[in-house]
Amino acid sequence: MGRQVLEIEAAAVAALARRLGPEFSAAVRLILDSRGRVVVSGIGKSGHIARKLAATFASTGTPAYFVHAAEAVHGDLGMITRDDVLIAISNSGENDELLTIVPLVKRLGGKLIAITGNETSSLAQEADIHLDARVDQEACPLNLAPTASTTAALALGDALAVALLDARGFGADDFARSHPGGALGRKLLTHVGDVMRSEVPTLAEDTPVPAALAAMTLGGMGMAVVLDAGRKITGIFTDGDLRRALERLGDLRATPVSAVMTRHPRGIGPRRLAVEAVEMMEANKINQLLVTDDAGALLGALNMHDLFRAKVV
Repeated sequence: MGRQVLEIEAAAVAALARRLGPEFSAAVRLILDSRGRVVVSGIGKSGHIARKLAATFASTGTPAYFVHAAEAVHGDLGMITRDDVLIAISNSGENDELLTIVPLVKRLGGKLIAITGNETSSLAQEADIHLDARVDQEACPLNLAPTASTTAALALGDALAVALLDARGFGADDFARSHPGGALGRKLLTHVGDVMRSEVPTLAEDTPVPAALAAMTLGGMGMAVVLDAGRKITGIFTDGDLRRALERLGDLRATPVSAVMTRHPRGIGPRRLAVEAVEMMEANKINQLLVTDDAGALLGALNMHDLFRAKVV
């Protein structure tokens, strides 16, 4: 039964994609041209879908809010202005509460987008634009409980929100500003410069390995940066380099760090997102990353522990 429900609902969404046409584009244009906000309304299960879609619109660059159709006729209608676009969701398209407020909204001068499963319904006929969300059957074995129909309305609303996001050029920085809390906000708002360490142990190329080890230990990052006489980065000396050198050479007391360091170490700019540093470390199987300016000069460094502390990982 579980598989059957998923198959029916997946088929309903796939059918939506095949039917999508000029009305959808017109709905996107209507909202883009609006000077007001999107008001999403519905009753019952459609009301829950409407509330979710209002949140999705708002978080992706389209100012929106939810109005319960029953509350609208008892005063909440005052929140809707002539510049707003009302999206009314009803599978039957014959919901009494929605049909009560629609003429009032249109009298104000507001525009109506209806999402229904019946293009001949009263709501569809009243709408400036009708988006067809009909389904062949509900996933309920009685063909009664709103299941496939609410999934279709939700998917169609998501498609509308994401198309608007794309049309507005809404990017990751915009998304971060509307999601400042929690893990998502940290990943999108935290930059490398926010978590890097500016005090990084540095070594001359002729530094003996024992002295390099002492500097690396004092720095507490499991690495030290090797610079030439002109302060240009030539390499990085890490715990891994030390282990490999011991296996290969044994006695390192007279060995200069330049003989065992890793040349051409990877770097990242301070304005890049910290999550990009994580991806770079994981892709290259490294635990440290240098932070450099556009000219390649050393600004700092970070390791995976810094990113863990910042809760980016």
